[in-house]
Amino acid sequence: MTTIPESRHLLAPEPALSVRQVLTLERVLAGEPEVVAGAAQLDRPVRWVHVAEAADVGVMLSGGEMVLTTGVLLAGDEARQAEYIRSLHRAEAAAVVLGLGRAFPAPPEVMRRAAERCGLPMVVLHRPFPFAELTEEVQSRLVRRKYAAISLSEAVRTALTGLITAGAPLQRLLDEIARHSGCPVVVTNLAHRVLGTAGERSAVDDVLRDWERIARQAGGGCGDGWIPAELGGRGERWGRLLLCGYRGDAASGRLLADRAAEALVLHRMLGGAAAHSWEEQSAQSLLTDLVSGVVPARQLLPRARAAGLPVNRRTFVPLVVQGRGTDRLDPVLRLLGLPGIVAELADGTAAVLLSLARDQDADALTAHFATRLRSRAPAVVAAAAARTAWEDVPAGLREAWHVADAVAGSPAALDLPAVVRLRDVHLRGLIRLLRDDPQVQSFAERELDGLLRDAEPELLNVLRTYLATGRNKSRTAQLHHVSRPALYRRLEAIQTRLGVDLDDFEQAASVHIALLAHDAQQA
Repeated sequence: MTTIPESRHLLAPEPALSVRQVLTLERVLAGEPEVVAGAAQLDRPVRWVHVAEAADVGVMLSGGEMVLTTGVLLAGDEARQAEYIRSLHRAEAAAVVLGLGRAFPAPPEVMRRAAERCGLPMVVLHRPFPFAELTEEVQSRLVRRKYAAISLSEAVRTALTGLITAGAPLQRLLDEIARHSGCPVVVTNLAHRVLGTAGERSAVDDVLRDWERIARQAGGGCGDGWIPAELGGRGERWGRLLLCGYRGDAASGRLLADRAAEALVLHRMLGGAAAHSWEEQSAQSLLTDLVSGVVPARQLLPRARAAGLPVNRRTFVPLVVQGRGTDRLDPVLRLLGLPGIVAELADGTAAVLLSLARDQDADALTAHFATRLRSRAPAVVAAAAARTAWEDVPAGLREAWHVADAVAGSPAALDLPAVVRLRDVHLRGLIRLLRDDPQVQSFAERELDGLLRDAEPELLNVLRTYLATGRNKSRTAQLHHVSRPALYRRLEAIQTRLGVDLDDFEQAASVHIALLAHDAQQA
């Protein structure tokens, strides 16, 4: 007896029956089934089981049926036997099961050859049993599984609708979809750039690691469980949801993907993305993970590549931008043709990661980008040294963040270059790094006690400008719109309250450091 070939699908929980699974049912095994043709097609889904003795049964089928017959009307007519198989093939039957007995004591060779040519699974039963029992069992299983698939669909719809109503973010919806589907879930734009993922982290990483190939091949649908669903509305497509390696049958996967896609479209229409588009949320998640260092950079590389960032043999320039120009970063990058990702990490502060070709001048392009940005709106552009290794990018982003933080409290009089770097922040940068040290905090309080105790913000501002301008009295008076004599009186009041001589370099330096520390702590 021919052994039914094993398949990984037997191990997967599928909401539909395949020919292979029907043949493993206890009642079928009692009939000693033998696959005599079409063994490579046993994973075909069985939509229904049909008992028929008519020679022209093909005209009664609509596809997907497993036909049970004794062949009593075919015995002795080889031409009719061959045509019978061909008609089942034309009707896209799932398989034919022939019960051996009086009409055919052995598998008919003509039917077997015809079935093999057509690729139609043909099974013979060596022991007779009531077809009605098999029909009843298979039909009841199909109905139960169809009901289970519909129940799953409704459960997904209910869960996602509840999350949308509660104002949940996109990631929460994707996590729920992944929980129901049991496989990684990916959302992309029309250019196949990944906007969001969910599922077991290692499985998602495996998908993203080979994303370029998957994105090209998965668009056609349901092979090997890669099930897409289009995202869009009002006649316009703007993205795609993909179930990656769904282990159930294609019909249930499509139903689940469609329900998920409906929810994501509703989420976007109702403003679930509110202040940020899904593209921005994806970039924000990636850059936040890079800055925090919680996830190793090498584990984030597949996400960066899938998000459309060039990563092979590139020079990476980490930037942090502060000011009103943060909402113009994407347009400036597109205008200059610079590949990179942008995300707002805090109110008025955005991170930018440029990815340049190795032969491009990173410093010149960074300066060009900063100049163009600052021509549109006031902004501070802080940059770290360019990196050629992806693993060094997180440290570069943190360096740029530190530089931006160091100049955040600079007075307007401080002249900054178009691109501020670590070498430009000098003492201010060091103080920012040490601002949480208790001894530095104590030093600042002690040095500035005379002004802080009496809450003299105006005098503090004058002192801040005076020291930042290198103790230039004329420039300080001009910036504060006061006369020179009025400035002298204020400086005298400051020296009296602090008990220092600001003309003495060491004392002035001590007060300056204390003021920098105080401003850093307040920031």
